[in-house]
Amino acid sequence: MRSRLLSATFAAVGLLLLSGCATATPTAPAESSAAAPSAPATAAASGECAYPAESGASSDVTAPPADPTVTGAVSATLSTTAGDIAIALDADRTPCTVGSFVSLAEQQYFDGTDCHRLTTQGIFVLQCGDPTGTGRGGPGYSFDDELDGSETYPAGTVAMANAGPDTNGSQFFLVYEDSQLPPSYTVFGQMDAAGLEVVRQIAAVGAEGGAADGAPATPVTITSVAIG
Repeated sequence: MRSRLLSATFAAVGLLLLSGCATATPTAPAESSAAAPSAPATAAASGECAYPAESGASSDVTAPPADPTVTGAVSATLSTTAGDIAIALDADRTPCTVGSFVSLAEQQYFDGTDCHRLTTQGIFVLQCGDPTGTGRGGPGYSFDDELDGSETYPAGTVAMANAGPDTNGSQFFLVYEDSQLPPSYTVFGQMDAAGLEVVRQIAAVGAEGGAADGAPATPVTITSVAIG
C-alpha cells in the first residue's frame, strides 16, 4: 500500500513536512492569472465514479457504487475521544470523494481508528482515516482527485490526503488554522465552529515529544462516524 501523504515546501521557514514514509512531494502548478477557473476535474464527469482495487486493504470493506448515491450538502459527525466534530460534506462538488467517505462511514471503517498525525508548523492539520495508524493504510481501492485548481485550505477545511495525483483512499485531514498548500488535495467538506475548536484543542497539546510533525501528544480516536 502506498503511503498517503500530505506535504508542502515552505521557503520562508525552510521546512519540508511529509507524512509517514513519503517518497514524493507534490508541487504547486504554474500560476496563470489570465485563466479562469475550470469546472472541477472529477471522476464523476461522465456521471460515474471509478474505484479501482488495490492490494493491502487495512479493513474488509466494499468499494462504493460507481453511480454517486449522495447529492447536495451531507452532514457527518466524527465522534472522537476529544469531542464531536461536525462536518458539512459537499457531494455536488465532490461526489466521488463524498460517496467514498459516506460508504466507509456506513461500513464502520473509521470506528476505533486513531488520528495518526498532527502538524504544528508551516501547515496546521490533524490527519485521520488510517486504521493501521502508520500513514500507509487504505481501504483497498483508490479514486481520482476532484480538483479545479482554485482549492485553498483555510481553517475548518476537510480534505483528502494522498500519495500523488489520483491516489485518494481513506485518509483525510482537518485544517485547524489557515494553511498554505498547493491545490493538490481534494476539498470535500467544512467543519463547523464547535468542531474546529475541538481540533484546535487537540493541536494546543502538540505532537509527541514536542515535534512539529508527529502523532498527537494526547491520542485521538474516532469512535464512530454518523451520517445525516
